[in-house]
Amino acid sequence: MSPGSSSDIRRLARVSGSGQARPRASTVVTLWIVTPPAYRLAAVLASGEPERLYSGMSMLVSAAADGSPCAGLASFRGLDLLLDDDLIARVQVADATPSLSWQGRETFARSLVELRDTALSLESLSLFACSASVETMSLTQADVDERLDGVMSTPRFLRETAGASLLFV
Repeated sequence: MSPGSSSDIRRLARVSGSGQARPRASTVVTLWIVTPPAYRLAAVLASGEPERLYSGMSMLVSAAADGSPCAGLASFRGLDLLLDDDLIARVQVADATPSLSWQGRETFARSLVELRDTALSLESLSLFACSASVETMSLTQADVDERLDGVMSTPRFLRETAGASLLFV
């Protein structure tokens, strides 16, 4: 494995003997240095479908509520939903949630908003906005910083969450 990966092997030898012709390793010790991944579960939240966003957020919140460090990267339509100030009204529109019944939409809308608010409040869950999304959606750093843990590129997110189970929603 390369340096900086999640495992590193170090071999140390104790040398005894004298002179250049006679040194020998009397003991060789192998140490494994294992660095656990910073995150246990990571998700890219790209879907603009409220039901899919709910499912992905639900997995992140459930794991984080149990104490597992988790991270989410919200991009494009997923980011748009996550930052929507009027999410309740948005998901009650039949075209936005075609699989839900009329009476189920109101309950779902409240649940999705509660899930989002819970996700944003959990210490063990970090939510980031995709930098390409922020740039192309005319959002500002301030728009994101008010709610999320910052802006991150997808390659950096993948490096930061290496070793975690990865979901794409």
